Amino acid sequence: MKEFILKYGCNPNQATAKIYKKNGEELPIEILNGRPGYINFLDALNSWQLVKELKEATGLPAATSFKHVSPAGAAVATDISETLKRIYYVDDLELTPIATAYACARGADRMSSYGDFVALSDVCDEATAKLLFREVSDGVIAPGYTDEALAILKEKRKGTYNVIKIDPNYVPEEIEVKEVFGITFEQSRNDVKITKDLLQERPTKNKEIPAAAERDLLIALITLKYTQSNSVCYVKDGQAIGIGAGQQSRVHCTRLAGNKADIWWLRQNPKVLALPFKAEMRRPDRDNTIDVYISDDCEDVLADGVWQQFFTEKPEVFTREEKKAWIKELHGVSLGSDAFFPFGDNIERAHRSGVDYIAQAGGSIRDDNVIETCDKYNIAMAFTGLRLFHH
Repeated sequence: MKEFILKYGCNPNQATAKIYKKNGEELPIEILNGRPGYINFLDALNSWQLVKELKEATGLPAATSFKHVSPAGAAVATDISETLKRIYYVDDLELTPIATAYACARGADRMSSYGDFVALSDVCDEATAKLLFREVSDGVIAPGYTDEALAILKEKRKGTYNVIKIDPNYVPEEIEVKEVFGITFEQSRNDVKITKDLLQERPTKNKEIPAAAERDLLIALITLKYTQSNSVCYVKDGQAIGIGAGQQSRVHCTRLAGNKADIWWLRQNPKVLALPFKAEMRRPDRDNTIDVYISDDCEDVLADGVWQQFFTEKPEVFTREEKKAWIKELHGVSLGSDAFFPFGDNIERAHRSGVDYIAQAGGSIRDDNVIETCDKYNIAMAFTGLRLFHH
């Protein structure tokens, strides 16, 4: 296939839309089901690059959940706790490594992942297809599909679910081109390899970054490489637990991503796990209700006439003091930034969400302030010397 005509572009009024290679070569993709749109393909091609690089960097199967050309989540296959299986709604499934990676990529921020486009580094197997089948999702891209998996996915969304197969050996041209307002932009692709070599310069007093944290920092940096800038990513145990994208201020990225990391952790609190949901409550409705329950608006969902819609009995209030105390128990989080931190306020906010390890470009005129703030909390930080802006 050399050309694919799209239904429309970013919006229905943009009626003329297609994808093709300017050199006239065959596209490196095969559409196995559905009719992917303009935004679907932007998500698919960016997300594929992310998981391919995660697999190369870690040696582990990788998955990502994409929304609007940025990852809502990303993860590699690691052992996950029974608690995480429960809050990710996969405790009733037999998970293979690639299915586990997607469960974590989607589950860490289920609200943002709602209606996602999925990328898998490995062949999509039956276990992953079963997980995809029951979630609200627009499509998936992978290097292949087992017969059983493809049969399942072709039944999803009344047969319209988008399934794309990509050639894993495809290498794009070194120079990439795009047009904005009739003006052509040209640049070399950002094909920099993100490896542990980037983590060797450690200007903080604490220079100890264990192997698991090094892996998590690589996951953060590779995720940021495909996240709209400014961007910051919190990672723990092989999965992104908070991604802040597209903010004009870096500290706002840090706050946004930190708040998501806090929510991920709060969802594991015994009070949240014990919420007495009605059996007929759908998973997305449970996610929305949990989000309100663990917010400062907790009492709104527990008001008379409201809680009866969701619960079989009225839950206890999750107080602000209880939430603060629970968040203080979160530790061992790794944080990546797509450019330097200009002030120590980013470190202050990161520390509140359990960050113990940081990788950032360095090079700010206030590096001394950032290093001093890390030392204040015994945080180990690496200067990568690498900016990862993505637009």
